[in-house]
Amino acid sequence: MDDRSPHWRAEKVSFAAAYGGEHIPALLFLPKNARPPFQTVVYFPPGSALHLPSIDRVGGREFAFLVRSGRAVLFPVYQQTYERRRPRADGPSTDREVVTQRALDVRRAIDFLESRTDVDRERIAFYGLSMGAVEGTIVGAVEPRLRALVLVAAGLDEGMPAEVDGLNFAPRVHVPVLMVTGRYDFALPFETNQVPLFRLLGSPEKDKKHVVFDTGHVPPWPDVVRETLDWLDHYLGPVTTGPPTQP
Repeated sequence: MDDRSPHWRAEKVSFAAAYGGEHIPALLFLPKNARPPFQTVVYFPPGSALHLPSIDRVGGREFAFLVRSGRAVLFPVYQQTYERRRPRADGPSTDREVVTQRALDVRRAIDFLESRTDVDRERIAFYGLSMGAVEGTIVGAVEPRLRALVLVAAGLDEGMPAEVDGLNFAPRVHVPVLMVTGRYDFALPFETNQVPLFRLLGSPEKDKKHVVFDTGHVPPWPDVVRETLDWLDHYLGPVTTGPPTQP
């Protein structure tokens, strides 16, 4: 447990994976300006997670605003990220296995959250950035316990095996979805990757929203923060916050 931040208490936790006898390390950030049971967001990081050696080397910029809004954030070490990177052969079979395992990691993360008395199990959301947003489409289709999805820098990923292609999962997503993207995204182009994904999402029209900014891959951060918090306030409910409690 690390209580040094004025805004949250960080806990290093671990829980069993759904495969191979592995364990999933994770960081759980609990806000000091709200009372439990906490609304909680499961965070899925961008592709930098495939290269950094440890989750301890990751700053909180991408998700700190969620904790300061009075919500808990669970940040698992997904398969083939950070400490769980292992040499593997490249190819569609590996892609299929790894992406499937990462979706299972999210499901096990929610199992863990449901075991805690300080988490509101009826108000759990998913927040994915870039790689996390792409794979978030699969997560949204296979995990019914999520109340809302936020996908930042999202789009259809090309060249994936059919079993883990977001094209085949998007129509099976029925929870509220917010997509925040850049019109000039070099990795996931607007017309060919973003628009088709949004159209395919099976969520009711009133419960899905695509916000586009005239930027590249990741939209301006203040806009991401505003849109994300507005979405979570609407679908999870606003959080009553106060001055941070002192350790």
